[in-house]
Amino acid sequence: MLLVMGDILNYGPRNGLPEGLDARGVADALNPLKDEIVAVRGNCDSEVDQMLLQFPIMATYSMLVDEGRKILLTHGHVYNKQTLPPGHFDAVIYGHTHLWELSRVTNEDGQSTVICNTGSITFPKGGKEPTFGILGNGTITIRNLDNQVLAEEKI
Repeated sequence: MLLVMGDILNYGPRNGLPEGLDARGVADALNPLKDEIVAVRGNCDSEVDQMLLQFPIMATYSMLVDEGRKILLTHGHVYNKQTLPPGHFDAVIYGHTHLWELSRVTNEDGQSTVICNTGSITFPKGGKEPTFGILGNGTITIRNLDNQVLAEEKI
């Protein structure tokens, strides 16, 4: 599966459009994978973007259950490390800030949650390199574009 944390075709007015950016080409590449994609709405995604895509992107969040582990997928502009949603999740995965992070927080009840900000492939910020995350076998891994592991955390 491909888990997409939003801002799929448009990156907002604060980011210049990189040379060669082709929103229609991105849609054309993703649409054949529509049955394998779970996507959430980023703060720059709109109904116009949804018209190009053959999979839903307009939900603020989605929840996965993987072998009993509850995983919240969201863009990060509503829910994030500082503003966790109500209830317990084993992991919260988001992007939005374009700064990768992989850490664990513990609430007042002693329950821990893995926090994963996947960073950004297109517009990494803070001098960080382009990154993406992989979720598999109960582990989240942050990698760079050379496929080097930068961090890994068991859920």
